[in-house]
Formats: sequence, C-alpha cells, structure tokens
Amino acid sequence: MNLIDVTKQFSTDDKCLDYLEALRWPDGVRCPVCGAKEVSRIARKKASKNKRTRLYQCLEPTCKHQFSATAGTIFNDSHLPLRSWFIAVALMLNAKKGLSALQLQRDLGIGSYRTAWYLAHRIRKAMEEGDGLKLTGTVEIDEVYIGGKQRGHKGKLTNKDVVLGIRQRGGSLRLVKVENAKEDTLYEAIAKHVDGSTEKIMTDDAKAYNFRLTYLREAKHQRIRHSRGEYVRGEVHTNTIENAFSLLKRAVIGTYHQLSIKHLQRYLDEFSYRFNRRGIAEVFGETVRRVAGLPPLTYKRLTAKA
Repeated sequence: MNLIDVTKQFSTDDKCLDYLEALRWPDGVRCPVCGAKEVSRIARKKASKNKRTRLYQCLEPTCKHQFSATAGTIFNDSHLPLRSWFIAVALMLNAKKGLSALQLQRDLGIGSYRTAWYLAHRIRKAMEEGDGLKLTGTVEIDEVYIGGKQRGHKGKLTNKDVVLGIRQRGGSLRLVKVENAKEDTLYEAIAKHVDGSTEKIMTDDAKAYNFRLTYLREAKHQRIRHSRGEYVRGEVHTNTIENAFSLLKRAVIGTYHQLSIKHLQRYLDEFSYRFNRRGIAEVFGETVRRVAGLPPLTYKRLTAKA
C-alpha cells in the first residue's frame, strides 16, 4: 500500500478503528474477556483522558466489560493518534534503505524526537521473524562488519560488530548479529536458520566456513575465492547476499549515519522483514496486525542497559 492510499484510507481515527476492528474481529466484534458476541457500542461525546471515540460494552450479565478496538494492544497506551501509527508503518515499509527517527518526526509532525524514535523501535520490534522456516536449496552465507572507522590494531576489528547474512536463492534473507566471526559462533547462528536438507552452500574462502564436521556435511560446499580477486565462477558466487548487504551499508551511511549496537538486531530484523516481503500486496495489513499484537515495550525497558 503506497503512502497516498494510506493517507486516503486512514484520514481519521474512526477509519483506523474500523480497519483495526476488522483485523481483530473479522466475524464481528467480540468481548476480549469472555468472547461474547452480544455487545453494544458507546459513542463518546465528551472529551476525556481516553481519546478513543468508540467504546463497546459487553452485554453478558456476568461480564459487562467495557473495551475498545485498541484494548490489549500496544495502541492502547499510546498518546499518538492511530493515523500517525498507520502512516509510520507505511513509511517504514516503503523506505528501502530505512527511515531515521528524525525523518519520521518531520514527516509525521511529531513534536519530540524521543517519541518518533520510540515509535520506530516498537514497529521494528513487530518485524521480528523469530526462528520461522529454515532456509534450504542453495544458500549463500557471508558476513559484514558494522561500526566506526578504525585506526591501528592491524588484523583486528576492535570496534566493529559482525553481521552474518544468510540468503536462500529465490527465497528469504536472514541478518543476524553475532558476537564474532569464529567457527563455533557462526555455526551456532547458521544452525538456527539453515535446514539440514540444504543441497548447496556458497561462501567466500574464509577459513571459518568448513562444514565437513557439521550437520551440513552432506551439502555441496562451494567457495568463491575473493582473496584472489574472483567474484563469479559459473553458479558459484555470493552476490545475492552481498546485494542485501549493500542496502544495509547504504542505510548506515546515508540514512542513520550511525547505529546503536545495542539495537542493531532490531534494525537487521527490519531490513530482513522488508526485504522478504517486497512485492507482497498485503504486507501493510500483516504489519499492522503484528504491531497490534505486540506485547508492551516500555521506553524504560527499551533504553535499559543490557
């Protein structure tokens, strides 16, 4: 859904509530406590602390619970209008190289940078994939280093963080922050995302990639010799995963300028989520549904020390 469609369809909070109700209760509004279908609608006429214009009353005699479409969702405790949330989701989905909190603040007319930053991270949290289906077929694996410029320490990357990229040709992408580029660390991350039935694995000639003693020993492992200036040898290459890395690098340099290592995995989840759903028409609805089902993520918890 493009931005023009979003602003037209969700021009008021009432229209956002209609959409949210249809997502939560496709067969009609139900009480979230007892599940009863017998409910009455209450329209607020006077202003109150709760800015939602629409309430429901459960008519079940033993329940009589009052609720709204935002009850039990992350929207319930937000001071932002629902239309701001929906437009923020659309902006982040359509930003191929990411969207900074400062840009989001400008686009939505939010008064505080902190509010825009907090909003963006809660949407990113909803984009976490979890373990999901493991990759199979032909899988490319490579790593990239994210961090500031470094002087000295020859042969060591002291202020860089390692991101492992795994991409199935014709399939999904996984970007995972790992502690280091040692064999055991890489294999542990790979085991979470690559299926044992994988037929081919493509890597560069880094020594850390050696699958002969792992569960992937039956897969045909082919290396492209980057150290000798080789980048393509027939079907042997890692260009597919490196294309994804290029978007990430451009985002770091041109959009965010710097990323907090503490929150790096959340940014990686956002890139993987958006990349894996490119061209899917219903991605907006899926994302709003995910955001609505997100457990509370308080600002204090988000900014707490690891």
